[in-house]
Amino acid sequence: MIKPQKLPSNQFDHFYKGGYRIGSLRKGPGGPMRPEEWIGSMTTRFGEKSMGLSVLSDGTVLRDSVIESPEKWLGPEHLNFFGASTELLMKLLDPDQRLPVHYHPNKAFAKKHLSLNHGKTEAWIILEAPEGAEVGLGFEKKMTKPEVKSMVDALDSKGLLASLTKHKVKAGDTVFVPAGTPHAIGAGIFVLELQEPTDLSALLEWTDFAVDGVKDGHLGLGFDVVLDSLSYEPIPSDEAKKLVIHDRLFTSSDASVFTDVADPYFRADYLTGKQSKVAAGFSIFLALTGNGSINFENDGALDVEKGDAILIPYSAGNWELIGATGVVCRPPLAKDAARAI
Repeated sequence: MIKPQKLPSNQFDHFYKGGYRIGSLRKGPGGPMRPEEWIGSMTTRFGEKSMGLSVLSDGTVLRDSVIESPEKWLGPEHLNFFGASTELLMKLLDPDQRLPVHYHPNKAFAKKHLSLNHGKTEAWIILEAPEGAEVGLGFEKKMTKPEVKSMVDALDSKGLLASLTKHKVKAGDTVFVPAGTPHAIGAGIFVLELQEPTDLSALLEWTDFAVDGVKDGHLGLGFDVVLDSLSYEPIPSDEAKKLVIHDRLFTSSDASVFTDVADPYFRADYLTGKQSKVAAGFSIFLALTGNGSINFENDGALDVEKGDAILIPYSAGNWELIGATGVVCRPPLAKDAARAI
């Protein structure tokens, strides 16, 4: 069914604790070990055939529908440049425990070693956060591969966590995470995440998590290989100011939630619902507050309320949001995507 529609919940088990706030927001199963929901997903869990794929309201798998009717879902310009790929994975993350220190390879590494077309650059939109919440982003000082490998082999979780530069975050802030950057999210930080459409993660520590990092922490490549995709340099302070941005949600006017560093990978805008207008194109809208409606140029209107995830095809045309507030997530424009690394 190629029309604007509300997506059912897509939570599933993971190796860390959480998920109750996702269940409450999205009317899904909740926790205790379902800390992620993948929304509008054509991506599977690493090594899995179907886990992670989104299902449409009529039971059709989104991936199958896009492959069958790519121009209706994506539009001719997107299809000509990217092929039958949405170029986007949107998630909700609700960790009841901090995430382990980990990172994601970039596009070039993924192409060379895994024959994939995408790496995993990502970004976080902070929906809720406890007082004093922190995220780790990049090493605080320059590290070397032998130093990090030694800490991984020693299961030095405390040392690896301490090695990261910490940033205070609160609801409404956003964090852009370039591929290769070591990072961790603190417990209790509720995140809307955008990323390239892969499930590529390399773990640097895994104590107290339900995963065997020795077996599953290196994408099947071994740590000696996968550590070549890690960034060992600290993030310069002027660059960090473009990555960690404060007060991007709950504003009085529609606005992009990221700086232009995100443009080659994805786009996201906060919509106030005051006749918010969005151009035709594949998009996913998550309603965060209130009730309202979305009026589509070619598909009538759809009622929307807090927690709804609305999948919108190109064929619906331009659209307008009235009443509810939320975030619309979209693929990169073709003119910007060539800069992705």
